[in-house]
Amino acid sequence: MKQFLPLGILLLMAACGDGKKEAAELQAAADSTTTASTIVELAPFDVPFAMELGDLATLGVDSAEVKWNEEFGWLEVRAGERFAVTITEEPGDMARLKSDLDRSTLQTHEVITGTPDLLVYRSQFPDEDLVFVHFYRIVQAGGRTFVMQDAQGGRFNEADVTRMSNSVRTEPSV
Repeated sequence: MKQFLPLGILLLMAACGDGKKEAAELQAAADSTTTASTIVELAPFDVPFAMELGDLATLGVDSAEVKWNEEFGWLEVRAGERFAVTITEEPGDMARLKSDLDRSTLQTHEVITGTPDLLVYRSQFPDEDLVFVHFYRIVQAGGRTFVMQDAQGGRFNEADVTRMSNSVRTEPSV
């Protein structure tokens, strides 16, 4: 009986976990998806769509990084410095965003593209030459609503933002 005690303790410890193993398995699934192609399946992260990154050589990377940010409650998809997107499950409020941009006293904003589900805009501080290009897209997939936007702190040009905002694939990949 004593000989089975260490085995029992080992099995008990293996059954208990802190979630790190599951997170590592999800990351491994995402990594294996991205190394063979430029399509990143987000289903392992409970997001019912995929993203097509385009040519990874253009982005200057070998694969994409997909990770859940627990602190902010969003999924991040990154591929080098030219592709960085955050995805949250929320209803999306295009009217509120436009209103916030109009009321901004720190920056001036110019809308480049405005549709019911996509807003691409430039932001600039009045006394600086730096121009930031952003996007905000509402995605309907699997009976759920998500908001996808450029990651905070990124500096993207219009081509980068176009690539990111058009990367969503709600249809299953063939």
